[in-house]
Amino acid sequence: MGAGRFAPSPSGPLHLGNLRTAILAWLFARSTQRDFLLRVEDLDRVRSGAEAAQLAELESLGLEFDGPLLRQSERLPIYFDAVEQLKKRDLLFPCFCSRKDIAEAASAPHAAPGAYPGTCRDLSPAEREAKAKERPAALRLRAEVTEFSVHDQLAGDYMGVVDDFVLIRNDGAPAYNLAVVVDDALSGIDQVVRADDLLSSAPRQGYLATLLGHDVPEYAHVPLALNAKGQRLAKRDGAVTLEEITEHGVHPADVVAILLESLGLPSTSLQAALEAFDPVSLPREPWIVEPENIVQQLMPGASRNR
Repeated sequence: MGAGRFAPSPSGPLHLGNLRTAILAWLFARSTQRDFLLRVEDLDRVRSGAEAAQLAELESLGLEFDGPLLRQSERLPIYFDAVEQLKKRDLLFPCFCSRKDIAEAASAPHAAPGAYPGTCRDLSPAEREAKAKERPAALRLRAEVTEFSVHDQLAGDYMGVVDDFVLIRNDGAPAYNLAVVVDDALSGIDQVVRADDLLSSAPRQGYLATLLGHDVPEYAHVPLALNAKGQRLAKRDGAVTLEEITEHGVHPADVVAILLESLGLPSTSLQAALEAFDPVSLPREPWIVEPENIVQQLMPGASRNR
């Protein structure tokens, strides 16, 4: 019936929030009889050894994937093929704006928050030539809509801004929004489960999928794991990665149990959680992580009610 996926960036160890999302993506896929694929999103922010460490962490949790491992860095031709399709339809234009340029222009009245203001959309050939001498160009999509609606299994129908977003960065690398859409479509991925901070990007990606002749996938944007201050988990928060927690003598299976408990699911095994899994019953609020309490609870000899 298609496939779901987990797609980490090899920028460092996976933290509890990443691992929780991986388990959720596995549960969504397996509960709908989909394949479950693993893609390494290594077009940016790659740390040496991070990919191997992440693969080992996922394996230690008991997550099994179908099909070959995909790496974005090995798939560049398919991204550029998609760009050529759009270029032939006059749906791209070069943009010479810096981030500062865009931030200042986006503060103008009536501009949607964070939306590209169209600065370079209608430059003349002479203006483009002059700007190209000062700064390399990114390639932006010439969007023909200003918003697009997607359906999310947890959030419902979601209408979001679509602007002239970047497809090729000014260093020549494919941008995230392009790569993820092409990868999902060409890998047969029709179910996208990921953290809900990415919900606002789904309309752009859904719109691009339709331009390239692909179906829009089913989305499920799941709540983030946050620290006690309501911020995204980070190394400063303490033992938040599997590597750090297991250094205290904790077994990965106990980490899985904690993650499943945070989702209101049976914590005895992934299979037991799968049998009880129902997206309707998932928590809708962020999971607040207090690493010291978790480590103390998981330490060998600590009593836990499962």
